[in-house]
Amino acid sequence: MPNLRLADLTAEIEANVRRALAEDIGSGDITARLIPAERLAKATIITREAAVISGTAWVDTVFRQLDPRVAVHWQVADGERVSPNQVLFHLEGPARSLLSGERSALNFLQMLSGVATHAQFLADQVADTQVKLLDTRKTLPGLRLAQKYAVTCGGCHNHRIGLYDAFLIKENHIAACGGIAQAITAAHNIAPGKPVEIEVESLAELKEALAAGADIIMLDELSMDDMREAVRLNAGKAKLEASGGINETTLRPIAETGVDYISIGAMTKDVKAVDLSMRLSL
Repeated sequence: MPNLRLADLTAEIEANVRRALAEDIGSGDITARLIPAERLAKATIITREAAVISGTAWVDTVFRQLDPRVAVHWQVADGERVSPNQVLFHLEGPARSLLSGERSALNFLQMLSGVATHAQFLADQVADTQVKLLDTRKTLPGLRLAQKYAVTCGGCHNHRIGLYDAFLIKENHIAACGGIAQAITAAHNIAPGKPVEIEVESLAELKEALAAGADIIMLDELSMDDMREAVRLNAGKAKLEASGGINETTLRPIAETGVDYISIGAMTKDVKAVDLSMRLSL
């Protein structure tokens, strides 16, 4: 599946930010009202740790929706690696607006940069192999497209976006359809042209999937030896994806088996936000 592009996300970003501001500010920021409405301020945002940046468009949208008078001056770009204490951006505008938008803006930036940072860490482990690392649907509800975009900022790739853009036939689907071949045939008939991926749990099931014309075959928790044999048996007929129980210890050995893809749910599911800080000056 093609990676998401920022240009595809304009409406999504607007909606993400609208919801974030509504839940944080609600009927109005009563604490910000302590500050005179006419007072102007500047702010500097830094990172306290090394990271890969993602989410600049969400920050821009926070302040544009909140108060168009706020100017955002970026010193970095999405996909850029940054060091501890590096300045990320400056803000100028009404003090009330800078403070009211701070949390929503930094929430987006720290979370999406956390996803990008973890993705880049994983991508670096297999950079000299041919494998592509894929995300999954294990995302924060309502923020799937944002997180999947962050994955691409970290040098990894997008799997299907949802249940509508590609088939992923799993054990229960296979059982309900009456078998691997029946499920694959039905998928091709239901939505011609959509990628058909099927999960297999053995080399025997792999052979069935190949014979039935699967486009992508997910090797679910196969042993290293079986994955190597799967690559040999496949001989380039379909794309092979390793999945299940993959961690930092097993990632490299799995990549070296010759599979095409490795999908990692933890890339978006286990998010550690980047530590950011805003310093205000009046």
